[in-house]
Amino acid sequence: MEGMFAIGAGIAVAVGALGGGIGMGSLGGKAMESIARQPEVADQVRTLLFITLAFIETLTIYGLLIAFMLVGKIG
Repeated sequence: MEGMFAIGAGIAVAVGALGGGIGMGSLGGKAMESIARQPEVADQVRTLLFITLAFIETLTIYGLLIAFMLVGKIG
């Protein structure tokens, strides 16, 4: 049974990191494209980019938190 908790913890971290990485990469690319098309809105786009990246990172940290909770059930 403890092995299932460990597998669940690994999956929680892996899916959270994979989803966060894909989302951040896609968001960064689109932000650079929009700044390249309209350089005059660079400050607004950059501000929104950082806010959105913070939200994505928060979801990734939630995956890590769930993994810690699952590992805590092992011991």
